[in-house]
Amino acid sequence: MGMPDAIKRLITRPRGLLLVTGPTGSGKTTSLASMLDFINHNYDKHVITLEDPIEYFHKHDKSTFNQREIGTDVPSFKEGLRRALRMDPDIILVGEMRDLETIHSAIEAAETGHVVFGTLHTNGASSTVNRIIDVFPQEQQDQIRTQLSTALIGVLSQTLLPRKPSGMCAAYEMMVVTPAIANLIRENKTYRIDSSIQTGRKHGMFLMDDSLFKLWRAGSVEKEEALGKAQKPTELAEKMRQAEEGTLQESDDDEIDDDDDDDEDDAPPRKGLKR
Repeated sequence: MGMPDAIKRLITRPRGLLLVTGPTGSGKTTSLASMLDFINHNYDKHVITLEDPIEYFHKHDKSTFNQREIGTDVPSFKEGLRRALRMDPDIILVGEMRDLETIHSAIEAAETGHVVFGTLHTNGASSTVNRIIDVFPQEQQDQIRTQLSTALIGVLSQTLLPRKPSGMCAAYEMMVVTPAIANLIRENKTYRIDSSIQTGRKHGMFLMDDSLFKLWRAGSVEKEEALGKAQKPTELAEKMRQAEEGTLQESDDDEIDDDDDDDEDDAPPRKGLKR
């Protein structure tokens, strides 16, 4: 599916909140299903999903699944999350974090030793952080910033574009919560998150416009489609123009999906450790 390599590292963490965001119909459910499928075939986990409705059915493999539908098995996401915590899950999927109680419960579950997957209808990592904090009353926001900075481990934003000559492909934005980004969340400096993503490529991070540029450069999507989905279309158009003229600086044209795993593979083996 072309998902970022950083996702594999994040979904195997022992605790934390991982959010998949994007507009309706952008493939969030499919991305989450593929993450759970990867876990199911590789790790021994207890997974509880809360969905409205259930769209992908997971058969037990190495992991054990309990899939619950809102309105049939549990009355609401909030109540389903509360009941799920009593069943010793390793991973909880919250199909949609649509209200204050559900968001608060998901953050607390992530703090208390569970991996929580959730979705939000936002575009980009910084707007996702702002959306979560803005749900809470003013007097609680400082506390939630602190909780979110420790609970959140990553945000994957995505959008779908028509692929040439047929089909669809996804463009992604990946934010991994490093100590620097956790500080920005805690100190209410979310406007600087995009800059931290740009400088965090060794952690597997990149912006949506970088992903769109790569898809266009590879000939996968039309230029107009990429610009239509861009966060900063003027800057992306200028970068495309420079690429067409051959004047694009090499540093602006780095691969966006390389991460520090590649660096580790190239490094000499440590003394006393088998590779």
